[in-house]
Amino acid sequence: MSDALSWAIFGGILAVLAVVFLVVLLRERRAAERRFEKLMDELTSRMDGMLEELRSAADRTTDDERRGRILGELGGTIDLDEVLTRVLEAAGAIRGVDAALVLLPGPAGEKPILATVGLSAEEAELQAVTGLPDGREARSMKISYEYPVGAEIDDGDLIRQGLAVPIPAEAGPVGFMSVFSRSAAHAFADGDRRSLEELAERAGPAIDNARRFREARQLADLDALTGLHNRRYFHDTLSREVARAHRYGRRLALVVFDLDDFKAINDRIGHLAGDTVLAEVAERVRSVVRSADIACRVGGDEFGIILPESTLGDAEQLSRRMQQAVASRPIGDVGALRLSAGAADLRPEDDGAMFFKRADDALYQAKENGKAEVVAAATPPADPNGGGASGGRAAL
Repeated sequence: MSDALSWAIFGGILAVLAVVFLVVLLRERRAAERRFEKLMDELTSRMDGMLEELRSAADRTTDDERRGRILGELGGTIDLDEVLTRVLEAAGAIRGVDAALVLLPGPAGEKPILATVGLSAEEAELQAVTGLPDGREARSMKISYEYPVGAEIDDGDLIRQGLAVPIPAEAGPVGFMSVFSRSAAHAFADGDRRSLEELAERAGPAIDNARRFREARQLADLDALTGLHNRRYFHDTLSREVARAHRYGRRLALVVFDLDDFKAINDRIGHLAGDTVLAEVAERVRSVVRSADIACRVGGDEFGIILPESTLGDAEQLSRRMQQAVASRPIGDVGALRLSAGAADLRPEDDGAMFFKRADDALYQAKENGKAEVVAAATPPADPNGGGASGGRAAL
């Protein structure tokens, strides 16, 4: 074999070895790259997990701080509405909560106090938790909601999970606090239950104190003889309703009435018997006013009815219903009673005192017209150049 051929073979072998080496080197590089990519993916996944944990921890810290701040403010008020608003705000800061509700049962025969956030009126009525069916006290109640398949298609905002705990106070539970989630993927955990229990424990004394204050205030606002609201409450409430009606462009009406010839009745049967007459008149008035109307004893035999979201026509109709209720049957030895009334609706220039004066002036006009009448306060002129219309009257 010649030297040239030998060198050719040797060169071929070297070329093959070089190719093999390059192939192996490329494979090793690719394997290394894949190992590197896998390692980077693992590191990225770990970092994502750590970041998510940090975000969750930060969210929990923020929620805890927010709840703590809100709860720290509870001692600064004894207004029940404000206390419940702050409690619901704190409940809404719990992880995964989309809505919250507080239910405070009332005395026998009275409606419970229901405060909510994130719930419609219909949902609130249906979701209010009042305790276990057998009456026993539970530490907490977890509720899971299952719906027909079609319901999920029709409504994507359904309540999915609920969690309720009693609200403890010195004399025992004063009600229940519930939170709800609309997420199908969410489930309330033990940590959420502990957060809600802690909130209920801290809120309980504040709610109890505010409720006692409201009850005491309500008693102070009632007239002892008739059970209607008293004069102070009437004028305070009238001022607030006038301001609210002006602010939001709402309607507001007022009726002021008294009994005809009540002084003569008192002189004839005595003041104690006269008090019985006033109490019976108040009971008959209660039977015809709406639940939204605010009935008050202004003083002596004079009464006032505040009618939110009402017109002058509504006030006149109520006055006639009261006349019929009072005259429908005799009261003791007094016989048939009659009443006169003045009605007014709110004008842009009215404040509380002016509004009352216009209705009271209409009542005075009813007396001047011969009593047993309903007189409407003068309405605004039809145009800037027109004269004010005189009050209308209706004798009954």
